[in-house]
Amino acid sequence: MKSSIIVPEWDIPKNVKALLTTRQGGYSQTPYDCFNLATHVDDHHDTVIQNRQKLAQYLPAEPLWLNQVHSNTMVNAHHSVQNSDADGSYSDTIGCVCAVMTADCLPVLICNHQATVVAAVHAGWRGLLNGILEQAINKVLNCGACQAGDVSVYLGAAIGAEKFEVGDDVRQAFLQHSTVQEKEQTEACFIELPLIMTDKSENKYLADIYQLARIRLSALGIENISGGNYCTYTEHERFFSYRRDGITGRMASLIWLESR
Repeated sequence: MKSSIIVPEWDIPKNVKALLTTRQGGYSQTPYDCFNLATHVDDHHDTVIQNRQKLAQYLPAEPLWLNQVHSNTMVNAHHSVQNSDADGSYSDTIGCVCAVMTADCLPVLICNHQATVVAAVHAGWRGLLNGILEQAINKVLNCGACQAGDVSVYLGAAIGAEKFEVGDDVRQAFLQHSTVQEKEQTEACFIELPLIMTDKSENKYLADIYQLARIRLSALGIENISGGNYCTYTEHERFFSYRRDGITGRMASLIWLESR
């Protein structure tokens, strides 16, 4: 049995702490089995609270849980209320936990090398397209008074490039939002499916959300990018996947600062 917790492997200061949860090791019943942390998916509320209490043993404080709406809004975790409408949070406060929940969308964890600011981001394709990563990096640079070369990013568990089917509208939207220099790279993130495989009359593509994120981050001058090795859709024993199951739970990706 794999662990219910994944500690990301990336080059960060010792007082920056981060973890990813999996679907394993909690109390929820099918179809939310077992470690569902979301209160908005019709799982039993008391069971979700039990799962969150189990998560608490790894954390210095209650995370700031967000009402994620596929926006490009970032909030300060230390000064925001629970369930704020946003898709990411940042903090320069010791012990303040930034968190996002996902079940196919891309969770992104960010810190600076000075260990003075951290951020957690929910990057679905809409948020990614509309600039959630740009907003997050801007907050980190301003709050941490640092440069892009000082920033490290970890790409958490998301749907893999062989399973993320999208329409041509999504592909065209990303191409239209790409610079001339980025267009060729962006085009390569979409592999067209033969119509016989889609059971639909319109063109469908397999999209690489990890690489789309890397392109955006590289354009911002971010070079230290880790992760991006999981697939929530195919790793069914380890991860929740909305695309695969429809009714399902949510994992959390969390990051915070400890005292030096």
